[in-house]
Amino acid sequence: MNRSIGKPCNAPEKSIKQARPRPAHGRWRELSSCRYIQRRAAEHDGRVVTIGQLTLFSSETGDAWIIDREEHLALRLARQGDPEPFHIEETETSFAIDWKGHYRIEGAAFVYTDRDTGRTTTVVGYPTDKLATTE
Repeated sequence: MNRSIGKPCNAPEKSIKQARPRPAHGRWRELSSCRYIQRRAAEHDGRVVTIGQLTLFSSETGDAWIIDREEHLALRLARQGDPEPFHIEETETSFAIDWKGHYRIEGAAFVYTDRDTGRTTTVVGYPTDKLATTE
């Protein structure tokens, strides 16, 4: 069982999408939110957290994701309660997320396409009604 949280992956730098500058008044919240949503997934507790254009969610199946609603980018943070490695770089003024694929919502289905393999996975049971209202 892999319990490492926030373990960097060895992805090429070109796959990291720059995000907006971080507010000068405080610490970047998304990294701590990623860890929070991983803990919720480990407890099989469904939650949805929205921060700007980003949404983090966990499901009762133990999965967790961070998605960019504007560009439909996705990164799995946990699978069946086990944390997945992810890579986020941050500086004093910005952060970058190593997105692994794209997603779309089709009714009750969350459809994910992996960037590297091209494999498409469809999952029913995620809180797509809440995700769709934040898009």
